[in-house]
Amino acid sequence: MDKVHSPTIRKKRLGREKFLRYLPLYVMLIPGIVYLIINNYLPMAGLVIAFKKVNYQLGIWKSPWVGLSNFKYLFSTGEAFVMTRNTILYNLAFIILGNSFAILCAIAMDTIKQKFFQRFSQIVILIPYLLSSVIVSYVVYAFLSPSSGFINNTILAKLNMEAIPWYSDPKPWPVILIIVHIWMSFGYQSILYYSTLIGIDKTYYEAAVVDGAGTWHQIIYVTLPMLKRTIIILVLLAVGRIFFSDFGLFYQVPMHSGLLYDTTQTIDTYVYRALLVSNDIGRSSAAGFLQSMLGFICVVTANKVVSKIDSESALF
Repeated sequence: MDKVHSPTIRKKRLGREKFLRYLPLYVMLIPGIVYLIINNYLPMAGLVIAFKKVNYQLGIWKSPWVGLSNFKYLFSTGEAFVMTRNTILYNLAFIILGNSFAILCAIAMDTIKQKFFQRFSQIVILIPYLLSSVIVSYVVYAFLSPSSGFINNTILAKLNMEAIPWYSDPKPWPVILIIVHIWMSFGYQSILYYSTLIGIDKTYYEAAVVDGAGTWHQIIYVTLPMLKRTIIILVLLAVGRIFFSDFGLFYQVPMHSGLLYDTTQTIDTYVYRALLVSNDIGRSSAAGFLQSMLGFICVVTANKVVSKIDSESALF
């Protein structure tokens, strides 16, 4: 009888020993799990607001249920199309141009041999990422101010050209916002790519040099293939947030000008304006709920496509 149950007893003993060995790590996980539940999962009960017409006197739970009326309003007014279009197109531009520029910058930093200039360049390109959106908005305003901006008063004045009313003309703002975003974010992305580059075994480059490969061929056939997994992971993470936007970039930088809504209105700014300006908590919750669901579907779909192509590069 003991011989029959000995494997089971041994397995249980090994499981108990393994649990006790990792018990300190499990205990260390508890604060993080508690914070995650309180900060991320408990507020999800508020999703019910998207399906209600909130009456502050009755409270959230006793407010009348309106079903999909809040969503119907979004699509009937055309606001859903404008904010979703802007959010997706801007994020696609940020993903493509931002990652391309960050990769080029990382490769350029990798070619710097002196340690001092390597450290100095990393600090310089990281500074914009650490700036507050409010500060960035005033930096942009210093360039684009209609009355005292650098472009109107210095560049256009010397060229005898008329001043451009930047904050009332929506046409140049897609380009402006893309440039500002890349300036703010490429430093952080470049350091992520650079951290991968410094881990590449230098013997690959030495072998490429022996085979007669120049710098350009080394980048194409050695550097970029080694960066593939990092690129896929960062792109997947960005695709997962393709329906989210940098609120500070789209609200603070254009100085929340109403004349620029057609090109600067995103889902995040719409939720803010619907909640605090229009005081419509149901509509803002509906937009936020739609944003989360579309983002979830997008990241699952993108990860599925990547897993079909290269299963080792998928997130899950």
